[in-house]
Amino acid sequence: MATQLGNISRILIVRRDNIGDLICTTPLIRNLRLQYPDAIIDLLVNSYNQQTVEQHSDIDHVYAYTKAKHRGNDQSLLGVYWQRILLMLKLRRKQYDLAVLAGGAFSHHALKLVSSIKPKTILSTVPKDKTIAQVTYPLPESDDTSMHEVERSLRLLNLLDIKPETVPLSIQANPSTVAKLKASLQTTEYQPSHLTIGIHISTRKPSQRWPENNFIELIQALHKQYHCQFLLFWAPGDKDNPRHPGDDQKAKYMLEQLDALPVFPIHTSELRELIAGVSLCDQFICSDGGAMHIAAGLGKPIVCFFGDSNAAQWHPWGVPYQLLQPDSKEVSDISIDDALE
Repeated sequence: MATQLGNISRILIVRRDNIGDLICTTPLIRNLRLQYPDAIIDLLVNSYNQQTVEQHSDIDHVYAYTKAKHRGNDQSLLGVYWQRILLMLKLRRKQYDLAVLAGGAFSHHALKLVSSIKPKTILSTVPKDKTIAQVTYPLPESDDTSMHEVERSLRLLNLLDIKPETVPLSIQANPSTVAKLKASLQTTEYQPSHLTIGIHISTRKPSQRWPENNFIELIQALHKQYHCQFLLFWAPGDKDNPRHPGDDQKAKYMLEQLDALPVFPIHTSELRELIAGVSLCDQFICSDGGAMHIAAGLGKPIVCFFGDSNAAQWHPWGVPYQLLQPDSKEVSDISIDDALE
């Protein structure tokens, strides 16, 4: 049953999860902008995923808070929480007509945040057969495992009597960051007009990891067949870093083995650099994760490796893609020949 909200002039969308979750919310944002072209549409995210949407044309303001686990070495725990309180007070003064807790699953943390802002109404999915007093208009969670995360978020629009349009994911690269990256690549043998394949070798989940020697052989085979060039991406940092393990050693090894080929490392100390780099690729190869959704948000055709994750819910949305997921749910069991094909 549709809600009767009257005039809506200020909307706050909340998505505090990972990079891919936030990017999968962009079709919801686009549909709200189409329905309410004159409204102020703001977004509340976390500092980890903020740069994903900082250039988004459908959003008026992006507000971000820092999760305790994401705080920097120069940030105290008390300072992080104090800044969060100040931000919530600032947003409370905005007097939002509507807050949308985006996503297919209910989040206690997101509801706690938005309740402190005191919007007039709150839309959210909620657990089945459970009443959440703070949620003005609840939508029971779907147990349809074949439904994509984009579709799960768009279900919320039913409460507003909006028939959502099927639109692709959408993010935009920072023009200044792209310009800096292009200038850096001009000092190498990189050719802007050549077919450029992006290779992202990092992933958080062990079941999603493809061996570095497989990537090396795939790059060699692709170059032999297509005479293409490659941009190499990875999570920066040491593998033994307890808070943010990275693949610096893995990338260094691959670059040494591929020294004779046009493989250009893209160092990404921040998210906007990753987005800028992916924007220069013609096609993209990666495992399921945030980089895959960034590529989809930039409209890139993708070959993606899926391990122990729900491909129906998280496959690339709105772009041509080939998804490889072995019966074992271990990406390491995907052959080089299958990836090349």
